[in-house]
Amino acid sequence: MGKTIKLIKNRSDIGAGTRGSDLGIDAIEIAAINQNSDYFNRFLFEDVKTHNETIYDKDRSSSAKRIEHVLEQCIRVNNVVKQSIVENYFPIVLSGDHSSALGTLSGIKAAYPEQNIGVFWIDAHADLHSPYTSPSGNIHGMPLSAALGDDNLSCQNNEVTLETHKDWEEMKNIGHQGPKVLPENLIYFGVRDTEEEEDKQIEKLKIKNYKVDEVRYRGLQTCVTEALAKVAHCEVLYISFDVDSMDCDMISYGTGTPVAKGFDQYEIIAIINQIIQTKKVVCVEFVEVNPLLDTKGNKMAETAFEVLEAITPNLMSVNL
Repeated sequence: MGKTIKLIKNRSDIGAGTRGSDLGIDAIEIAAINQNSDYFNRFLFEDVKTHNETIYDKDRSSSAKRIEHVLEQCIRVNNVVKQSIVENYFPIVLSGDHSSALGTLSGIKAAYPEQNIGVFWIDAHADLHSPYTSPSGNIHGMPLSAALGDDNLSCQNNEVTLETHKDWEEMKNIGHQGPKVLPENLIYFGVRDTEEEEDKQIEKLKIKNYKVDEVRYRGLQTCVTEALAKVAHCEVLYISFDVDSMDCDMISYGTGTPVAKGFDQYEIIAIINQIIQTKKVVCVEFVEVNPLLDTKGNKMAETAFEVLEAITPNLMSVNL
């Protein structure tokens, strides 16, 4: 029996350092409307309840800002993603900031507890910090640390309160006790803006990062084929696409942490579509569109929609 696409709309930005990514989903929908596309009328959707008003609360933790609320949001996303998969939907998750990817990945693991999950993290950032190492305390830089269950304590810089420690431990066990992904099953595409603590983690855990220059020099198809071979033993795959993986100078600054020298949208489309062809992908996620920061009108959302619209027929042909 084929799967039906379901759009999961998670308008949460409380894990970011800059406000506005909660508006990203609406900006993508506006981009579709302006292109006379009925995309958002063609699929079932579910709105995830958010807690964005908590940005007005005084931070109780400087090492993991609003962690108790990010935890709650990730649990909500976990529940929706798990239920969608169990009900034989293919979830396309549209989120604000990247912290909620922990909820998405936890939901996938909860739905496939006995399976190995291969994760393709298309991003300018490694998102490998923990409350013990983060220089900013913004949890959108921590989802993979929680998903891997590795706090990188050898690089600890921060004193963490007992309360934050408790919330963080709970985050690491959302949906399924223990790690959601193994380091050898995690592959980066486009990561180019990291801190020393993350560099040491990448080296220690031997996480492969296909940088933009390598992909262009060796060939995109060659690199993706090689990456897929690394996770060939994984029964299911998950793609998390952060729009800051794209070149901010070429595309737009409409994201919270723009970084130059990234991919263009056609490279992103090609990477995602080649992964989809494995027929193992069970969830795709788009994050970090921030229209408040866009200096080109709604350019980032328009580009994100271009990617979304381009990969959807491939998803449908594989899953329906």
